[in-house]
Amino acid sequence: MDTESTYSGYSYYSGRSRGSHRHGERSRDHHKSRSKDGSRSEKSVTINAPPAEPLLGDSSVLGEEVQDDNWGETTTAVTGTSEHSLSQEDIVRITKDLEDSVGLDCRRYFSLTLAVVLGLLVFLTPLAFLALPHLLWPDKLLVCGTACEGLFISVAFKLLILLLAVWALFFRAPRASLPRVFVFRALLAVLVLLFVVSYWLFYGMRILDSQDENYQGIVQYAVSLVDALLFIHYLAIVLLELRQLQPAFSVCVTRSTDGETRHYNLGQLSIQRAALAIIENYYRDFSVHNPALLTASKSRAAKHLAGLKVYNVDGEFPTTPATGPGNNAEAGLAHSQSRAMIAAAARRRDTNHNELYYEEAEHERRVRKRKARLVVAVEEAFTHIKRMQEEEQKKAPGDVMDPREAAQAIFPSMARSLQKYLRTTRQQHCHSMESIQQHLAFCITNNMTPKAFLESYLTPGPTLQYGRERWLARQWTLVSEASVTSGLKEGAIFLLKCIDFSLVVTAKRIPYIQLSEEFIDPKSHKFVLRLQSETSV
Repeated sequence: MDTESTYSGYSYYSGRSRGSHRHGERSRDHHKSRSKDGSRSEKSVTINAPPAEPLLGDSSVLGEEVQDDNWGETTTAVTGTSEHSLSQEDIVRITKDLEDSVGLDCRRYFSLTLAVVLGLLVFLTPLAFLALPHLLWPDKLLVCGTACEGLFISVAFKLLILLLAVWALFFRAPRASLPRVFVFRALLAVLVLLFVVSYWLFYGMRILDSQDENYQGIVQYAVSLVDALLFIHYLAIVLLELRQLQPAFSVCVTRSTDGETRHYNLGQLSIQRAALAIIENYYRDFSVHNPALLTASKSRAAKHLAGLKVYNVDGEFPTTPATGPGNNAEAGLAHSQSRAMIAAAARRRDTNHNELYYEEAEHERRVRKRKARLVVAVEEAFTHIKRMQEEEQKKAPGDVMDPREAAQAIFPSMARSLQKYLRTTRQQHCHSMESIQQHLAFCITNNMTPKAFLESYLTPGPTLQYGRERWLARQWTLVSEASVTSGLKEGAIFLLKCIDFSLVVTAKRIPYIQLSEEFIDPKSHKFVLRLQSETSV
């Protein structure tokens, strides 16, 4: 994209001298070489899925120019020739990203395999303790009495409870792929492994080698193992679930592009798990990110910078033997002219706020006008739907129109007003024609009002309200100076980067609150009202 913009700028100034032509070629070649080196030094590249077809069929939804109101009459048809191409660098970066995704999948399946193997080891160990004596020395075992048979029932039910508890706590669909291992879960896995291995060592040295004949003692040994596993599961609940429930930090989340801010209370979490909780809340609480709304301010800034010129007014004009009094006079004249031009530029800069004021006022007027036309068009369309429903009640059951067909029938009457409103508010890339028709059919099916239908377009909703292809931020990058496995601390700052923006997170510890009590004597509320007998009349 950078090289394309450089080439377009060069072609625009192609009418200049040959020296500037050669300078443009050198700068363009230097810029291309820098872009190639930068692409080689990248460590990871995120590839977005291609977005769905916009409502307006316009690929330049992020353009800086204001679209014509009569776009329906002046739209130019675009042929099927593709304007996108893949270079060798793009292919290399795509291959690198695919390799990274394969590595993430392998790591996820490897951790799942380890968890399954450890779970099978835990659940088969008590059964093996009970079965091995019957397989190796059945003739030497003593008869198992009533107490021993009762322990069999205890082991069976405890294993069933442990199985359900482990399934509920650990075997859940993963919500995200974290960059580092979860420390507490890894410690619990190591603890369980050491615990089971120590039980096997004791079992091999004291029972298998001596071929113990007391089978009731062997059963009690297996019961003690199951009891200890249940206590470890309770410890896992405390560390993984209960520890983070009590709020300990207040985090401030700010979006870098538009400055939208939210505050959340979090418990004792590591930085990576706090980042996961913040991203989940972001999709629910933050409005959808719309880069098109930022183009107006960028165009104003570019126009302002284009009108500025820099002069060296503080520099001294040196006097050499070759320069005479006449040259010094010319230098002084240029110095005074530079100051005058800078003063004129400062006066023009002071009037920029008036331009901004009138631009925003004109934009608000256009939005109100488009909104009024849209509301009227939608109300008329829903009125037509009610009239169609009354007519269909008189028809045969086979001739009744379903909500999808009704939505397609009335959509053309409101499409033009809706398209113009979405263009004016720069939301055309957030809603496709198919999604609008589906939403209209949903409103018709549930007998919703025109206001309920328009709420999704008049007020920008949270990110989850839109389709997955509109999120534009599925893969996030966590940037932190501290280790991501360390816990949150006072003043901790980290960034969550995606394709178009980043979330800046600042953590503050919730202060210690000291609450005191003040006792109020009920008798202190009593008072005596004394009335004078003499009144001034």
